[in-house]
This record gives sequence, C-alpha cells and structure tokens, in this order.
Amino acid sequence: MVFTCPVGIGRTTQRNQASGHSRRKLLRGGALLVLGGAAAPLTGCDLFDRDDEPAPPPDPLRPMVDESLALAEAYRSSAAAHPDLAGRLDPIAEAHTAHATELARVIGVALPSAGTTAPTTAPADDPAGALAALRALEKTAQQSATTACAAAPAERAALLGSIVAARATHQEALK
Repeated sequence: MVFTCPVGIGRTTQRNQASGHSRRKLLRGGALLVLGGAAAPLTGCDLFDRDDEPAPPPDPLRPMVDESLALAEAYRSSAAAHPDLAGRLDPIAEAHTAHATELARVIGVALPSAGTTAPTTAPADDPAGALAALRALEKTAQQSATTACAAAPAERAALLGSIVAARATHQEALK
C-alpha cells in the first residue's frame, strides 16, 4: 500500500509540525473499513440473526413416556388402595416405569421425579373394579402404542413392539 499524504510519527509531521496521521492510525482505519464493508453484505443473509428459527417439534414418542408414567402411577395408587393386590400390581407398575425410562432415553428427555404424575382416575372401591379399570387403561394404552409402533421408524419399532406386547400381557395378567 502506498500513501501519498504525509505520514508522521506520533502527533505531528516532521515537514511542517502540523498535526498529521500516523501510519498505524491509517492502517487501523483502513482495516476497519475493509472489515465493515465485508460484514455489511452478510447482515442481510441471516448470518448474525438466528433468533427467529422455530423450535423443533416435540418427539412423537413423548406422549408414550407420559402415558407409561401415568399407567405406573395408576397401578401404584390401586395397589395402595387395595394392599391385597399389591403383589400383582407392583411388578406391572415397575414394567411401565421401565418403559418410560427407556422411551425417555431414546428421545433424550429427563423423566420427572417420582410421584409427580397424577393418575388419570381414582382407584375403584372394590378390588374387582380396580382390576377392570386397569384392564381398560391397558387396552387403551396398547392401542396407542400400536399406532405409535406403526408410524415409528425401524430403529424405534422394536422398542414400541415390545411395549405393545407387554401391555397385552398385562391385560391378561389382570383377569
């Protein structure tokens, strides 16, 4: 780069002792102009403004996690209301908790702390009614898991298929 104006050292030029521009000051100003000129066209191409991107949609398996947790809580509340059924209901509640844990791991979400999921219905007053209500919940949950399995990609279908089979088995265990 060639400068045609007098460039001094410090604040004055040697030629007429007038205030001049130092070589560093001119180079800094030129560099800022070049950088500013290069960055100006980029501001219109959304390089610096990424706040308006929509959030990714929730994972389609998220309702399955919530449903498994709700089923586990329904079994626990029925077991608490009918202690004589606890031996039958506790293992099924643990299976639903395991399903929720594995689904949450697959989709990358954290499970809520235990006891924060409210059961969908209060347990029935008699043990037979409680078992019938749990069977109905299992049937509905099996249907939703079947639908999710049919729509899932191959890497998730095996997990959902095993959940469908477990829910069918739970219905039989409650008879």
